Amino acid sequence: MADITDQKERSFPKIEFTDSEAGALTFPSSKSRSYNYYKPAKLRATMYEDVTVDVQPDPERHLTQGWIYGFGDGPGGYPQEWTTAKSSNWHAFLDPNEEWEQSIYRNNSAVVHQVELCLKNAKRARVYDSWNGPWLKFIERNVGAWMHAENGLALHVFTSIQRSGPTNMINTAVAFNAAHKMRFAQDLALFNLDLAEADVAFEGSAHKEVWQEAPEWQPTREVVEQLTAVGDWCELLFATNIVFEQLIGSLFRTELVMQVAARNSDYITPTLVGTGENDYDRDLGYTRVLFRLLTQDEEHGAANKELFGSWLAKWVPRCQEAAHALQPIWSQAAEKPVTFATSRANATAKFVSLLEDLGLDIPKELDQ
Repeated sequence: MADITDQKERSFPKIEFTDSEAGALTFPSSKSRSYNYYKPAKLRATMYEDVTVDVQPDPERHLTQGWIYGFGDGPGGYPQEWTTAKSSNWHAFLDPNEEWEQSIYRNNSAVVHQVELCLKNAKRARVYDSWNGPWLKFIERNVGAWMHAENGLALHVFTSIQRSGPTNMINTAVAFNAAHKMRFAQDLALFNLDLAEADVAFEGSAHKEVWQEAPEWQPTREVVEQLTAVGDWCELLFATNIVFEQLIGSLFRTELVMQVAARNSDYITPTLVGTGENDYDRDLGYTRVLFRLLTQDEEHGAANKELFGSWLAKWVPRCQEAAHALQPIWSQAAEKPVTFATSRANATAKFVSLLEDLGLDIPKELDQ
């Protein structure tokens, strides 16, 4: 056996760090938390921009070799062909609400705490005992039915298209739109359960029959189901947040429930419905910015306006029919401080104002 002391010492190359290696000890911006691969909207980048801008790859910006992945039938990871709308720069869109993971958890947590506190106080004070029978029936049937509309839009509209947009900024906004809808639907479900367990005349399962069979709700249900069948993500977003929410959603939530609840000794329902209204106001904000960019696009603006006009001609009559079908529920509450005609006029005026802000022509179907 050879003596271990006679073996030669092995030699290994010595590691030397330079500024060219990925593992350099120090290099330009190595200690900086700011990024320079995009131009922020303001002087300094926000956290929202840092966690959303260019997180989703795009061959037109940074992937010089083209898509590094794609679908089996050919399209790349996020095809712009998934909508007929056109933009010279989809990346110009930034959510004015600057929603990202931390903000949605924080905001939804605050809303959930508010709703839980409201419902807990209502049960402790036994406020449901003072509500009149017609108002309990109104909530049992109509507010319960609206829960299905919110849940349907959350699961089968916004969730289905939350990765269809060509940029991470668009997809992030749509994903949080879905989260808003889902949370609001769950809040209405919890409210329904509380009333069903209270010592009042309230049938907790009535909303199912109303949504599936009540004639006044069937056109609304039909529109929601038609929305779920739309393949173009941009049309779906336009038809839902621009048309359906203005002509049906806001008509029911703002112009009816929020107006008549207090006159029927109810301060609980406006608190819950108000959270949904606040959600929609935020979601309309990003929707307004996105479609304003598309209508004002120097290259594709005119074509987009024509396209959106065709979408209005398609969806306005459907939503108009659904809105008119809801007219009987305006007479179901014991105290009726508003009429359907007034509520409808207010909702239509807001819709017209929104279209004018987007630079779109008022559809002739709106007068039918």
